[in-house]
Amino acid sequence: MTQAAMHAHRLVTDGLAAVDARGYHYRLLATLDELGPASQADLGRRSGIHFSDIVAAINELADRKLVERAPDPADRRRNIVTITAAGRRQLRRLDERLTEIQDELLAPLSPDERAVLARLLGQVLDYHTRKAKGAEAAELFGRGAS
Repeated sequence: MTQAAMHAHRLVTDGLAAVDARGYHYRLLATLDELGPASQADLGRRSGIHFSDIVAAINELADRKLVERAPDPADRRRNIVTITAAGRRQLRRLDERLTEIQDELLAPLSPDERAVLARLLGQVLDYHTRKAKGAEAAELFGRGAS
């Protein structure tokens, strides 16, 4: 399983690099497209990107006019990040590229086998997401310390 995960990661990394993008770019654009404008801190939480990495990734996207940053009218110390029309076009290109990569990775599987794999991986992800949220809640309410 580790070897398959490493191979998938390499395919995605190389495939995105071929279109001058990184995984962080995709995650940020997809998060903004799905959930709307957000502060940098909220984007980090929503996308799962650590705050120390998010500023550089947003800078790269802003330099390419794929996102815009503007002061938050409610709190001028914060910036609100918004996806641009060019960012939405790039996201569509990245979605297409990721579909091609997924097809390449899963080529040996039939459509039914792909559906089973997607369902099983979804179960694994749901379990660990719930587990992580439970640990965060326990820590928040002081139950995580022993």
